Amino acid sequence: MAQFNVIKALLAQAEADKAKALTSFELLTTKAVGIGDHSTGDYFKNAEEALGQLSKAEEQIEVLKKYFPDDQPGEILKG
Repeated sequence: MAQFNVIKALLAQAEADKAKALTSFELLTTKAVGIGDHSTGDYFKNAEEALGQLSKAEEQIEVLKKYFPDDQPGEILKG
């Protein structure tokens, strides 16, 4: 990653969002506490939200690493 504070901050946020989504999936699949009021509707809603958060975070990480690489900072945005 290029050494720009804003890029570092965006990457850190995306990685945190990814960790949150994976934690949600862990709770939903292994811990009963992860199921809101124990209704099927809430369970699937929570799973869909976690999937959306994970997908978005993965995409953001990929984009940041593609356009702001460490090894070629002079190539930024030539994508």
